[in-house]
Amino acid sequence: MIAIAAVSLGGCSSLPSRDVTGSIAATPPAPQSEADWRKVIEVDGPRFRANPKDTAVALRYGQALRATGQRAQAAAVLEQAAIANPGDRALLAAYGRALVDNGNYQQGFDTLTRAHTPDNPDWHILSIQGTALDRLGRNEEARRYYTHALKIRPDEPTVLSNLGMSYVLSKQLPQAEETLRRAHDIAPSDARVTQNLALVVGLQGRAAEAETIVSAGLSPQEASESIEGLRAMLRNGNARRSGGKQRAEAHAPSRS
Repeated sequence: MIAIAAVSLGGCSSLPSRDVTGSIAATPPAPQSEADWRKVIEVDGPRFRANPKDTAVALRYGQALRATGQRAQAAAVLEQAAIANPGDRALLAAYGRALVDNGNYQQGFDTLTRAHTPDNPDWHILSIQGTALDRLGRNEEARRYYTHALKIRPDEPTVLSNLGMSYVLSKQLPQAEETLRRAHDIAPSDARVTQNLALVVGLQGRAAEAETIVSAGLSPQEASESIEGLRAMLRNGNARRSGGKQRAEAHAPSRS
């Protein structure tokens, strides 16, 4: 499954995540820790430098760089691989995603457009294109991409989550909550969906309810950390909303 960066209010730090896996291309099971990802980098870095045309190595190496927060390096690696393999749609998809992660929203959107075709659209890519458009401030256009993705993959919770956060960015909080509750009902264990729902509930002044949502099922320590993270997000989010300033911000990789 593809990982799509969640959209959050500018200036809001992310809550502790219980789900940081995901990739655009179909790959073997991903490593589960940063140490594992760094081992991938140690092995595949030299392999990639020896042969940038090896698509599998390039995709795995780029994913590992992204997973360890090296977003600019991931984009550079995948750009080199895409140049060496012109027309490879899996590489174009991964490269476009890396560009969006790195804040190159328009270039990422344009690259992703070349990674699939109108007669055979990929819902994963459509959803990433939606997040890129949201970050460019083109929220209504972004929602058309999410809607198209949902026609292909009905009730996909990660797309619904991105759609909900798109409504947050245009200050349509009731619509955002309705969409995020739908996503949460489908995927109650998805940490990013949960934190997005908690955020939008809190932004509507229901802080106690938001804290209950974000801490459900966690250990006391995890719950405390999540609640503190949520409170920080709400402080920053409310300050920006009251000042009329909102923007989309790249989030850590999530299963969305």
